[in-house]
Amino acid sequence: MLIDRNMYKKDLAAELNISSATMAKMGKGESVSMDVMQRICEYLDCNIGDIMSFEKDTKEEKVD
Repeated sequence: MLIDRNMYKKDLAAELNISSATMAKMGKGESVSMDVMQRICEYLDCNIGDIMSFEKDTKEEKVD
């Protein structure tokens, strides 16, 4: 979506006052607050599914 708008991640972060640490977390697929996700969706006029996906953790834990 950013490419379509000729934007970089740093532009989005500056526009929405999102910290570089939060942007780094998103880049690594780590958890970020729903508040941040909501602000991004409102700014980009999109749904949450347009900017993120849920992937089930396939790691099996050993249970004794």
